[in-house]
Amino acid sequence: MAKHRNSVGSLVLHRIQGAEPGWVFAPVDFSDLGSRDAVATSLKRYKATGTVRQLARGLYDVPRTHPKVGPVVPSVESVAEAIKRRDSVRLQPTGAYAANLLGLSDQVPLRVVFLTDGLQRRIRLGNLEILLKRTTPRNMATAGRVSGSVIQALRWLGRRNVTEGTVRHLRGLLDPEARRSVLSDRRYAPVWIAEIMRRIGEPRASLQRSR
Repeated sequence: MAKHRNSVGSLVLHRIQGAEPGWVFAPVDFSDLGSRDAVATSLKRYKATGTVRQLARGLYDVPRTHPKVGPVVPSVESVAEAIKRRDSVRLQPTGAYAANLLGLSDQVPLRVVFLTDGLQRRIRLGNLEILLKRTTPRNMATAGRVSGSVIQALRWLGRRNVTEGTVRHLRGLLDPEARRSVLSDRRYAPVWIAEIMRRIGEPRASLQRSR
């Protein structure tokens, strides 16, 4: 007998089929369609048929395949967004990944660390490892804002490796609103990073006068 088109399983499948390949999701993304058990049963069924792929406990994606290399690992960004929805937490990129997001490094790390106000976790996706590292409220104060990534990227670069070119790059990359955020949030940064954030965030006329 054909499954009723309004059954939880059919509604879940319809949402999955309407998504782009590579979409990363959690059961919570279907909470409006039915009970937790009904959604879990549906995802288990679609995992068995290969319609979805389980990445980790409570994390799935719509599989994406490259004609030459085969199954493709989803992007770090999409995994992070799904984790935030699943766990209702904030995440802050750190290290080489934060620098890469801002165009300060060409390095694409195989170990990506996010600071979080949630539980510490480790997720493996092929050769990629994502680590959620619990930290202090102060370190999470700028989570979700570009200023948080600036702080973490500069911390990774180190004081000796931050040049005038670094400042010019970030001033050119960030729009006026983002630069104002960087200027306002420098109070959450170590002193040497706060001074660089001032130079990134201040209006150009003020910057010239302060030199």
